[in-house]
Amino acid sequence: MTLLRQVISAPVAHAVVLSRSCLAVSVTPRRKLSVSSSSRAPRVDANVLLGMSEQELQKLAVDLGQQSYRGKQLHHLIYKRKVKEIENFIQLPQSFRNDLQEAGWTVGRLPIFRTVTAADGTVKLLIKLEDNRLIETVGIPVEDEKGPMRLTACVSSQVGCPLRCSFCATGKGGFSRNLSSHEIVGQVLAIEEIFKHRVTNVVFMGMGEPMLNLKSVLEAHRCLNKDVQIGQRMITISTVGVPNTIKKLASYKLQSTLAISLHAPNQKLRESIVPSAKSYPLEAIMKDCRDYFQETSRRVSFEYALLAGVNDQVEHAVELAELLHEWGRGHHVNLIPFNPIEGSDYQRPYKKAVLAFAAALESHKITTSIRQTRGLDASAACGQLRNEFQKSPLRIDSSTLSSESDIAVAS
Repeated sequence: MTLLRQVISAPVAHAVVLSRSCLAVSVTPRRKLSVSSSSRAPRVDANVLLGMSEQELQKLAVDLGQQSYRGKQLHHLIYKRKVKEIENFIQLPQSFRNDLQEAGWTVGRLPIFRTVTAADGTVKLLIKLEDNRLIETVGIPVEDEKGPMRLTACVSSQVGCPLRCSFCATGKGGFSRNLSSHEIVGQVLAIEEIFKHRVTNVVFMGMGEPMLNLKSVLEAHRCLNKDVQIGQRMITISTVGVPNTIKKLASYKLQSTLAISLHAPNQKLRESIVPSAKSYPLEAIMKDCRDYFQETSRRVSFEYALLAGVNDQVEHAVELAELLHEWGRGHHVNLIPFNPIEGSDYQRPYKKAVLAFAAALESHKITTSIRQTRGLDASAACGQLRNEFQKSPLRIDSSTLSSESDIAVAS
């Protein structure tokens, strides 16, 4: 349930961050950071082609009695041609296709259960998993006058979220399990299918806490970078903070952006907004962020959801600036005016308060950007659309699955 956002470094006077419709607020508090491995384990789909590297596909081809170049053809069909079914791999010999199917292999592409299109072009998808659960992913197109369209995919890393933030729609929908790597990669390919355009940016800011599913997230990251060919610097991994995981992520020395959902300038206030802060104090998370910057040379982005009357005062901005300066350089703050969700007492701050907060940070030499809200008419808060359709694993009859539903919210 981390937030969808595009991280940019321009001063607030010159830049506005595009607010991704994926999430209402990038806060993922939780009472317990430990979730039993059995409940968190991703669904095991051993014979899925999606997510495999070219080398792995070559080995598979050889194991099935084919020349290794057939594996290269498989790679091209899956990642370039985006073919969804083995039976449609017509460039491959029929015998090879039969062997793949008889061995239980599938491509691993997942069906789109519902799409919702907002007036600004943002599209939210509900994707149905093999176990009939639903996940959300969002595509955000940005027309650039100086170049081609940018298309960002906001992807989920878990089915629901175990952290149950009081103002997050995802948490209200409960938690089922972690996603496997191919279920994450498949979300990006689904966005490309809907838009008929390459995804240029990926943000792990959809449903779930990525750091609680780091193995699958890193596997998906590799595939998106090496196989789908999205640059590492175009990928952002967001987290509310899970002990020891930032250090582990730093050891991979990725060139992607780490985004921390901070939301408060001091420990007491952060605990009231992010309950997990009690297990991962502000001082500890800031130290890990400093070490991350030193090890990777990649600037850390801090997400700050502005909640009216809670953390949006100028004095909070000044305190935040002092905190960031205390822990070194290489920081960027992305301000996110809260998107109201059903059942939450939090309110969106007035524009005047948002601008005053940003100006206070800028005056203290903190690079700041404001997220421009997108897709509010498409159940923008992360988890809202999914919760409308699923309180428990779906049981859908064949007639329901025979056609893909599309709701055009925009007139």
